[in-house]
Amino acid sequence: MTPNSSANRRAGTAAARDSLPEPLTAALDGFVRHLAAERSLSAATVTAYTADIASLLAHAGRLGVVTPEQLELATLRSWLAKLRTLGGAPASLARRAAAARAFTGWCRRTGRSTTDAGARLASPKIARNLPGVLREDQASGLLAAPPVADGPDADPADVAIALRDQAILELLYATGIRVSELTGLDLGSIDHARRLLRVIGKGDKERTVPYGVPAGRAVGQWLQTGRRELATDGSGAAVFLGRRGGRIDQRAVRTLVHRRTAALDGAPELGPHGLRHTAATHLLNGGADLRTVQELLGHSSLATTQIYTHVSAERLAAVYRQAHPRA
Repeated sequence: MTPNSSANRRAGTAAARDSLPEPLTAALDGFVRHLAAERSLSAATVTAYTADIASLLAHAGRLGVVTPEQLELATLRSWLAKLRTLGGAPASLARRAAAARAFTGWCRRTGRSTTDAGARLASPKIARNLPGVLREDQASGLLAAPPVADGPDADPADVAIALRDQAILELLYATGIRVSELTGLDLGSIDHARRLLRVIGKGDKERTVPYGVPAGRAVGQWLQTGRRELATDGSGAAVFLGRRGGRIDQRAVRTLVHRRTAALDGAPELGPHGLRHTAATHLLNGGADLRTVQELLGHSSLATTQIYTHVSAERLAAVYRQAHPRA
């Protein structure tokens, strides 16, 4: 989401909230506190839920609803129908339906309503497109470090950034961690002896992820040689730094991955999440079981991990077509 779209969403949410009757405003505010404090959702998720529920309650208010008790299934359905006529995509409508169910369920549990209007609210079916991934040879090409300018005329900062970029790419592919998890790494998050990362994922859940020898070598070179070149008094414990010495921004990591994948012949142009897909697919192709991949990726549901089995099934079909005489 761009900064402008984020600002527009916040403005739209504030306008919708200001139009609500007091009981609905109080319910919205209480639900937002619940999401942040009790469910420990990320700031971005809380913002999205807040916008969705503010939109729902504004729609309900225009229909004469003034308290959560008056919310009915027909009201929720008419809200989704209106969003669909305005061009809402199935995935967006499904997310909003989930937000509505979470809100009405919370209202029921907290005594704001005697019924759960959203319990029978269905979500639109959405097609789950196979994620783009790199082939194993393309992944090897991505991780083949480009030559780094060296010698007395080389800019030390440029050399440091080249080491940093290589460590980032190696670690993303080796672990399948999210870009937010990568940029949030601190020096104490790395167990170099056992080659393990301690990452904080969605919902502030902590997990341990292993990484291999090449990633360990690249991270070691960055920490021993590159990081000290960029570090300042304000760097703190961040593992990966930007050119000015602060913790690296997620946008810088996305730019790096897009640029390096775009340079690969025949490869889809991917971002960090594409490397996450790639790592999961290659693990499954190599014989890892689904539960292990689920744990490595930090998925709360096995169903989320199962999409990667479809990618592996494509590879299986390709091998079958190539090898079977009657294919």
